[in-house]
Amino acid sequence: MHADSPGLNPFEMAAMLVVASALLGWFNHHFLRLPHVIGLTVMGAVAAIMLLVVNAFVPAITLDDWVASTLHQLNFTDTLLQGMLSFLLFAGALHVDLDRLRADWLPVLLLSTVGVIVSTVVVGLLTWGAGLLLGLAIAPIWYFVFGALISPTDPVSVLGVLKEERVDESLQASVAGESLFNDGVGIVVFTILLGAAVTGSDFSLGEGARLFAIEAGGGIAIGLVFGWLGYRAMRSMDEYALEVLISLAVVMGGYALCTQLHVSGPLAMAVAGLLIGNHGVTFAMSDVTRDYVIKFWELIDELLNSILFLLIGLEMIALVPGVPHIELGLLAIPITLAARALAVSASTKLIPAAGPKADGAWGVLWWGGLRGGISIALVLSLPAGETRDLLLAATFAAVLFSVLVQRATLGRFIERNPDLHPDKEGPPTLH
Repeated sequence: MHADSPGLNPFEMAAMLVVASALLGWFNHHFLRLPHVIGLTVMGAVAAIMLLVVNAFVPAITLDDWVASTLHQLNFTDTLLQGMLSFLLFAGALHVDLDRLRADWLPVLLLSTVGVIVSTVVVGLLTWGAGLLLGLAIAPIWYFVFGALISPTDPVSVLGVLKEERVDESLQASVAGESLFNDGVGIVVFTILLGAAVTGSDFSLGEGARLFAIEAGGGIAIGLVFGWLGYRAMRSMDEYALEVLISLAVVMGGYALCTQLHVSGPLAMAVAGLLIGNHGVTFAMSDVTRDYVIKFWELIDELLNSILFLLIGLEMIALVPGVPHIELGLLAIPITLAARALAVSASTKLIPAAGPKADGAWGVLWWGGLRGGISIALVLSLPAGETRDLLLAATFAAVLFSVLVQRATLGRFIERNPDLHPDKEGPPTLH
């Protein structure tokens, strides 16, 4: 595609991504028969590799230039960081059992705060060391930005495995609650560190703590207000189409207000989703409405995750990774695993009462700490440049390993620990 060729408009780009997601999903369903996220990741990676090979052997095609120019038209910061994340976090929060979360609030609190901070610091330090070893010209603050974006975990695919294996309910609540809130906390930490990295200002723990308190506290407050308003509006009627629209208004309106007030929109959406997913589902919705609302947000979550995995695959085509990208990507895998192990240990052993109740739970929290759409969205929102390309490669490798290896083997790991699912023979627990 030549430089003077007309670009795609936003609708055409959205159409291209949705059509590609549907085609790959159809192919996976009929032929590969892998879980959707795994199948999409496999096909995206294979497609990226095949296109890279074609681009290398037939230079006249200049496929990487066309993909790069197309992606350049997307404003990732606005589209992803200020848009998709609100939908992803609200959709995830709808499935968290608030009563169970209250019973296990301490491990969830520590895992989503202490765990995120420990993981961010450990990943930052280890990747900084790896960067020095590889001779990469990256400012140290960017390694900690990478630590913040790779620390949030993805609850959706993990919870699917835990429910299939009928794992202890308290462990399910810990995994779901931690994943939900460490997304919000991780994004706040990421935003603060990214601001320091972009402006080049000196980062201090005191200033960071002040900004964190403002962003997190403001986000939680707005989430409570919008969640309560949405709940009250839904309770006043029984019109499933309008109630789905109200849930959409809570997400988009609440997130837009958070953006204007400079507080954490992701954390607000996590809180709003918890309220509507529990009090709203239980007291404000009929069976028909509940079915529509839950399925609508499941579809949104599936669609956005599909698009994010496709986007990072396209980015890797445009990037045409070199030796430094591959080396940093390979090192990112053990680094993120080690950081997760330390984060889980610090969070669960800091206070004895916060430790996992089921035998083998530590291993599930560690190996089940999958990375997914949130990390992809955050890395895609970084400003263009060589630093972004290197961190993109590291994120791609860590997420790919997480989905293809950790997610694929988690069920087997749980089956080897019978104490994790004492009611395996009984009926599954539904929320």
